[in-house]
Amino acid sequence: MPIPNVPEKHTSEPLIRAEDMLALKKRQGKFPSCAPPQGVIFCMRSDIPRRMRWQIPLKKVGRTLGDISLVRATQGRVGVLTDFGIGAPALVAFAEEMIAWGVRRFVLLSWGGSLQSSLKAGDVILAEKAIRDEGVSHHYLPSERYAHADVPLSAIVKSYLAAQRISFTLGSTWTTDAPYQETTAEVAAYQNEGVQVVEMETAALYALARSKNVAVTSIVIAADDLSAQKWQPPKDFHAIDRSFEVCYRAAIQALNGDSCN
Repeated sequence: MPIPNVPEKHTSEPLIRAEDMLALKKRQGKFPSCAPPQGVIFCMRSDIPRRMRWQIPLKKVGRTLGDISLVRATQGRVGVLTDFGIGAPALVAFAEEMIAWGVRRFVLLSWGGSLQSSLKAGDVILAEKAIRDEGVSHHYLPSERYAHADVPLSAIVKSYLAAQRISFTLGSTWTTDAPYQETTAEVAAYQNEGVQVVEMETAALYALARSKNVAVTSIVIAADDLSAQKWQPPKDFHAIDRSFEVCYRAAIQALNGDSCN
């Protein structure tokens, strides 16, 4: 997706660095003063951590582009980030600051629209790769079709999903910036390619992670349905909520490296 007659951005330094913005926010008292967690969860459902706070207590440590909390049982090793908006630009800007802070591992916990008729609401997809049909990823890596998850971190998440006894599919996702411009032709093409879901963040986060040499994987929970070439809203919110809860717990355990009950 390169723009003609524009200098190649992957060979020069950016004008504004996340490290400099972070230093400014710290001087202004607008960033947590504690040490960074080893890993963080970007949770697209902000109500899930709040709902589960009695089982998994959190300590809110600040707000910058979103709310930053630490999971108490992990002694500050795992953070949970919420209320940062939707879409690749918002998420990647927040992730840039987390990387500048010192965070090296991330799990994106999201939801998306089913493209395959075999998927039902609440089904879990661990996205090994994402189609880069958005703009942000092309600012971090040369343009190509897919961005990929971190293999070792994905393997760890797989083991903890299995430990939670939740079935999941290893697959791919279509990341787009324009949910109201998803066409029947695109859905049909991606169905034939075997893509499971469509969402708005994964490809950009994968590209950022590769460019910054950090580890990211994405868990996408099927919600609405596009598999019949028309939009159908979610039918089983209980199943969706249950999947978010068990995946949230599994993500914490994977980033912490031990059990967090």
